[in-house]
Amino acid sequence: MKINKIAVSLIAAGVMASPLAYATNGMNLEGYGPVASAMGGASMAYDNGTAAVMNNPATLGLMSEGSRADVALGILAPSITSNYTGMPSADSSATAFYMPAIGYAHKSGKMTYGVGVFSQGGMGTEYDANSFLAAGSGKEVRSEVGVGRFIVPLVYQVDDKITVGGSLDFVWAGMDLKMAMSGAQFGDMVAGLGGTQTYGTVSGSMANTLVGAFTVPQAMCGGVPCLSSMNWARVDFSDNGDFTGQAKGNGGAFKLGGTYKVNSQLTLGATYHSKTALGDLTTSGAEMSMNVVGPATGGVAASIPVTGSITVKDFQWPQTIGFGAAYQASDKLLLVADYKNIGWKNVMKDFKVTFTANAVQTNPNAVAFGLGGQVVDMTMIQNWEDQNVFEIGGAYKMDDALTLRAGINVANNPVPDKYMNPLFPAIGENHVSLGAGYVISSASSVDFSYVQMLTKTATATGTPLSVDFGGYSAQIMYSHRY
Repeated sequence: MKINKIAVSLIAAGVMASPLAYATNGMNLEGYGPVASAMGGASMAYDNGTAAVMNNPATLGLMSEGSRADVALGILAPSITSNYTGMPSADSSATAFYMPAIGYAHKSGKMTYGVGVFSQGGMGTEYDANSFLAAGSGKEVRSEVGVGRFIVPLVYQVDDKITVGGSLDFVWAGMDLKMAMSGAQFGDMVAGLGGTQTYGTVSGSMANTLVGAFTVPQAMCGGVPCLSSMNWARVDFSDNGDFTGQAKGNGGAFKLGGTYKVNSQLTLGATYHSKTALGDLTTSGAEMSMNVVGPATGGVAASIPVTGSITVKDFQWPQTIGFGAAYQASDKLLLVADYKNIGWKNVMKDFKVTFTANAVQTNPNAVAFGLGGQVVDMTMIQNWEDQNVFEIGGAYKMDDALTLRAGINVANNPVPDKYMNPLFPAIGENHVSLGAGYVISSASSVDFSYVQMLTKTATATGTPLSVDFGGYSAQIMYSHRY
């Protein structure tokens, strides 16, 4: 099996340029490829191009004999506003993300094979240093999570009715986090400081040192605890890049799929996407800092930055089970409908981070408290729910060149209100989509989609904190067949 030089060049470019992506079915895109996304994301049972490697790989076997190369560009434009009663609202400035995607497939007889590079999904926000989310630290707050895939599919047409296929996926992930907490929020995560640990836990040798500084009288501090209060605490690791995250990891996954042609009009399809097997996301360029007051600081607020490394533990992408149907109602009208179950519950129970301080510290306060080489284990409770996604759409062929498409995508919000966080507002539910395809020649075509996410508002249980999440996405793809 040989992939021609043009396809190799395109795929190599996609690997180099594939950025972090931001999404609206939890952390997944609501649709992969403009053909499917224009029809609500439905993709299980008809030919939707090389985006099949992200949808149902078996549908690659529905393509015509020969080769095709797809080059796509997408934009995600979220609109996110965080609100806290009595304070000015905070608008996320992360409002435009660009995603290239590239795929190649070749069908010869009963076999179809290929390769593709696609953004899987993620999420991201960025808030001003003066917003309430900065907790008085005077530094910007941001999050960026992205997952991409290099995919090799293989599909076999069993007979005129049945096609089966699968793919092996190399998966990579990147993450940035610049998160601030008030002293009260941080203290509530530390059992030794009387914290309820309702939303998460902080432990480890550095936490123990802080507990001692707040609770144990010290001769060096006049026979009283060295610290009396904390104004804020921060975790910072970020490369501020559009294409990478500071903490990185990689691993693998696989997909299986099939289609069954019931008759000349109706085709059924189903797929299984495995949970990923990613290694921990790591970086040495991290910092934890806190702003404290007490006898040790002369009674004035003092910041203590501590440099070190971060390990994000067991961050995985969930399994997906999907099935659907495509009904060719007439020569002009195609109707499609899918259902997906995305297993967020299994992978988004907790967000676990371990910070290990460098043995040698440069900040005098960090040295004075002996924080060099110490460890903080932080767990933030997530408790996401599995997500049920319903995708319905249709395509109408106006003439031999122009096809119009439309659809809806409806899902439950997987994020419990109790644990809703403005840095990770993956709360989108309802989407309306439309698009078009235009055949330029027997060898080339262009497809376009636009998806509007209806604004969803979520309020953190028992707090004056809420988030409004809306926005749109669009994709355009050029396809060449030969």
